[in-house]
Amino acid sequence: MTRSKPTMSTCSAEKLDVAEPDAATDVQAEARTGSLSRRSFIAAGVAAGAVATVAPLEHAVTAVAANRHAKRHGNLHSGDAAILRFLAAAEIIEADLWQQYNELGGIQDKEVPGGSGSPVYVKALEELDSDMSQYIHDNTDDEFSHSSFINAFLKSRGAERVDLDRFRVLPSSKATGAQQIGRLTNLMELTVDTSFWTRYRSDSLNPDFGDTLPNAVPGLAAGQFPAIPRTDDDLTPPDHLQAIANTAGFHFAWVEQGGTSLYAALAQRVNHSEVLRILLSIGGTEIMHFQTWQDKAGNAPPLTDPTNGLVFPDLNADGELTQTNLIMPEPTIFLDRAFPICSIIRPTETDGAAMGTVNAFTADGLFIGKRRSFLLS
Repeated sequence: MTRSKPTMSTCSAEKLDVAEPDAATDVQAEARTGSLSRRSFIAAGVAAGAVATVAPLEHAVTAVAANRHAKRHGNLHSGDAAILRFLAAAEIIEADLWQQYNELGGIQDKEVPGGSGSPVYVKALEELDSDMSQYIHDNTDDEFSHSSFINAFLKSRGAERVDLDRFRVLPSSKATGAQQIGRLTNLMELTVDTSFWTRYRSDSLNPDFGDTLPNAVPGLAAGQFPAIPRTDDDLTPPDHLQAIANTAGFHFAWVEQGGTSLYAALAQRVNHSEVLRILLSIGGTEIMHFQTWQDKAGNAPPLTDPTNGLVFPDLNADGELTQTNLIMPEPTIFLDRAFPICSIIRPTETDGAAMGTVNAFTADGLFIGKRRSFLLS
C-alpha cells in the first residue's frame, strides 16, 4: 500500500541494513515525502546529534516488525516487550515536547516540572480557549504518567526499560519562562501536517486505503514555524505571537491524533491480554486528548503572520471538509469499500505503524538541531 503523506502511523518500513556512519541524509526532506527508510534514518542519526534522539527507536521498530515470530522472554513475550518499549520511547518524546509547552503556556506546579510561564503567550493561547493552560498542564501530566507506567511495567516483567536522557542535547527556548536544559525535541521549527483535520471530516477517504487528504492549514505544512516563543522578541507584534499560539494549537491536535492511531494499530499486534489492556487504556486517553485539541484548534483566529507570511485561513469558509465544529469522526470507508461507511479512528493499519511514527516525528521537525558526531551504542 502506497502512502504519500507521513502520518504518525501510516508510513511503511523498509527491510534495510544499517547505513555507513558517514552517510549524509536530509531527513526532513525525505520524511516530508514519506520516503525516510530505515537506512537513511540511521545514517542521519549517526551524522546528526539532534536525530540521535530517535536512534533507540530504530531497534524498537525492528523488534515490533518481527514480533509475530518472537518468543517469550522472562515474564513477557518479547514481541509485547518490543511494542511497549517503542511506546515508552514515544511517550518520553511526547512528555519532552509537552513539558516545553507547559513551561511557557501551562500551569507550573509540583505535578509538572519546571518553567515559570509566559503571560503574553498564555494570553495568545487563551484566544483558542480560556482553559488552555489547564489543558496543557493535564496533557503534560498524562504523558509523563504514560512513560513512567510503561517503563515500570517493563521492569516488573524483567524487560529492558527505555532511557533517552543521554539524547537531551537540543537547546531550550530563550524566552522568559523556559528552563535552560537539554531537550529531546525542537518546537521552534515545526512543519505541521494538518491533513488529520480533513481526514476526520471526509466520508469517502481513509489513509488505510492509500488516500491522501488536503491540509486544513496549507502554510503550516510548507515551512518551518515556531510553536513557542523562541526569545522574548517573538512576543511582538501581536499577530506574530498569535500565529505562534495558533501553530501550537494545531500541533497539539497533530501529536494526539497520532497517538490515537498508533495505540489502535499496535494493539492488534500484542499477544497477552494484560498488554492489550495497557494499550487500550492508554490509547483511550490519547483519543480524549485529540478530541479536546481538535475542538480548541478550531478557535484559532484567521490571520497572516506579518513576519513570515504564514496564513491561518477561515476554516468555516470552505465547507464541511474544514468546518470547525465537526469534531466527531465523520463515518468513512473501513476494511473494505463494499461495507457501509462507519465512524472510526483512522488510520489503524498495523503494517509500518512504528516506522510511520518515526517518519512523522522527523517530518514534523521535532529533531531539527545542531549537527554533531556521536557513536551509536
